[in-house]
Amino acid sequence: MDKGIIYFEEPGAANTDETVRAAVERASELGIKHIVVASTTGSTGIKVAEAAEGTDIETIVATLHYGARVEGKWLFDDSNLKTLQDMGASVFTQTHTLSGVERSFSDKLGGASRSETIAAVLRSLFGIGFKVAVEITIMAADSGMIPVGNDSEIIAIGGTHAGADVACVIRPGHANSFFDMQVREIIAMPRVK
Repeated sequence: MDKGIIYFEEPGAANTDETVRAAVERASELGIKHIVVASTTGSTGIKVAEAAEGTDIETIVATLHYGARVEGKWLFDDSNLKTLQDMGASVFTQTHTLSGVERSFSDKLGGASRSETIAAVLRSLFGIGFKVAVEITIMAADSGMIPVGNDSEIIAIGGTHAGADVACVIRPGHANSFFDMQVREIIAMPRVK
């Protein structure tokens, strides 16, 4: 198979539209039925749902958990939630798989856990959006939002701070079967991390 990868010169939200377009196009080509997208406020999730309208691709939006940035607060915009629900998209929130309670120990006692080390390696080698794409795939699998198995493939979309700049085809796995996951294709990513 000969398939190109979109490389962005810089990471960030300016790459969102091209990332979303390429992800939906590749999902259609491969017959993939689920796109999982990270979205803090819901704006990026809406872009994916709009791009997937008229297809049989389900948009699944992974949000930051309550208290991720402000204690007790959820950053998702209520009007975006309603828009996504009206469009038939699914929205879920869950603790980040590659940090979670481990970050609390590291912040309090120092050191780093193995899951935080995996996150640091993904961020360093491939960029923040790539780490996010892997992480939300695990979160979606553990929430029962996507199929998991040898023949299962989804597309995961992540971003660097805002918007989207990474899209990958991934064979999902649960947190307790992390090493069964496979990044099968990179659709788009920034060259500079």
